[in-house]
Amino acid sequence: MHSATVKEKVPLLSEEIARLATRPLTFMEVCGTHTMAIARHGIKSLLPPAISIVSGPGCPVCVTSATDIERAITLGDTPGVLVATFGDMIKVPGEKRTLGSATNVKVIYSPLDALELARKSPHLQVVLLGIGFETTAPLMAAAVLQARREALPNFSTLSMHKMVPQALSLLLSDENSALSGFILPGHVSAITGRKYYNFLEGSAVSSVIAGFEPLDIMESLYRLVQACMAHDCRPINNYPRIVKEEGNTKAMETLFRVFEPCDTSWRGIGTIPLSGLALKEEFAQFDASARFDLPTREIPEPKGCLCGAILMGKALPDSCRHFGTACTPSFPIGPCMVSTEGTCAAWFKYH
Repeated sequence: MHSATVKEKVPLLSEEIARLATRPLTFMEVCGTHTMAIARHGIKSLLPPAISIVSGPGCPVCVTSATDIERAITLGDTPGVLVATFGDMIKVPGEKRTLGSATNVKVIYSPLDALELARKSPHLQVVLLGIGFETTAPLMAAAVLQARREALPNFSTLSMHKMVPQALSLLLSDENSALSGFILPGHVSAITGRKYYNFLEGSAVSSVIAGFEPLDIMESLYRLVQACMAHDCRPINNYPRIVKEEGNTKAMETLFRVFEPCDTSWRGIGTIPLSGLALKEEFAQFDASARFDLPTREIPEPKGCLCGAILMGKALPDSCRHFGTACTPSFPIGPCMVSTEGTCAAWFKYH
């Protein structure tokens, strides 16, 4: 799309949204990349006062529990163990420390990097941290399958994966929720497909899968307002160039070949039943939580941190007394200030 076309279309969409929104509407973006894109492009300034946008639990780093962070730190301090992780996890605070303070931690860019570390360092136990939603979980599953094919004895994974539908269901079950619609995650949906969200049809909330460019987002908001006004709760795919009806079936088959749903804790939210992914019994040999003696004590959230409320759309970052003072990207107290996709980090940078 040429920039001139975008410059013409975005104001027109803004006007149409204002015309259609005849009652207050609250939308939640369920993706950290959308959080950043909406802030970076000033999308909220293009919307009428009737429309509010809040953030949801769509940042995988932000929803990783402090207990899981402590387990990862324990592994990183264990002699003979090398923790392989994506870079965003390094600065996430646990109870007193960050993962980056552990002795043996290596930043990787692909799960395949962890396999290579295990091949090249047979004297070390390499533990791959399984972070992310349905987007990254198939890659982790593929790494486990490859490790089994190669019979790598020094490779395992600590699964902290989360699944989107169960979080959405929790939000819908909140009787005090004022949500009118979901802006569904484009990256996750590219793997899962549009049909993954058919369970939303029985709710009172409209939804749209959106891309990440300004025109993508404005078009999606326009369609979401249309759906709300018509009380249409069928999930809409407004990202068809990337997201298909069935999604990436091979990736999803790989995911559920290796993992199965389990109860898991979301930071600041609590345990959501069957919202996590645990290795199936036949892959237990690659389960780091079984291979190593890891702590299970629940770690409390930092006093005064509102990340949990922010991730549930019940508070804004500037409602937190720590925001921008004691809590900054350089010295974060909560995970929402750590990740490049965190709501507090987006507010700090763009507001």
